[in-house]
Amino acid sequence: MSGQEVVFALLGVVAVGAGIMVVTTRQLVHAALWLVVTFGALAGGYLVLTAEFVAWVQVLIYVGAVVVLLLFGIMLTRAPIGESADLDSGNRWVAAGVALATAAVLVTVMAMGFRDDRMPLKAGGGSADELGASVFRTWVLPFEVLSVLLLASLVGAIVLSRTDIGGGADIGGRADEEGGA
Repeated sequence: MSGQEVVFALLGVVAVGAGIMVVTTRQLVHAALWLVVTFGALAGGYLVLTAEFVAWVQVLIYVGAVVVLLLFGIMLTRAPIGESADLDSGNRWVAAGVALATAAVLVTVMAMGFRDDRMPLKAGGGSADELGASVFRTWVLPFEVLSVLLLASLVGAIVLSRTDIGGGADIGGRADEEGGA
């Protein structure tokens, strides 16, 4: 094993361990912070694979935006900050069994599919030029489908969060009817 493979394996172990901590901790803020560790380890893996642009996008978008958005959502909704029994559904052993079975299937398929095949790393393979050329030449249709899917999920989130649609409680309507503001 080369030094790159050892570092990549260690970063993978850190990412998996932190991912397990994300879903097993009973404190919501700690789960968000473990998510930062997971995303950081993934960014490190991208750096080992010479995909510097993807690594920085990982740090800026996921660590810098998604986790901060998650923490703001926790603070603004007044979710429980400390330990909460409501976060445990009681299906811990079933979920662990399904996760282990899925991991076993994935590892088996990957090991049988690739066996001893190796792909040499070339410097600059993850640069913005290479990535942009790949996305907008080869992967343009899936890229656009993903953007439509994200737009649909954003519209769905807005509709679900509105209380005046679909029989929700009318918060400001009564003051207008009674001659108030």
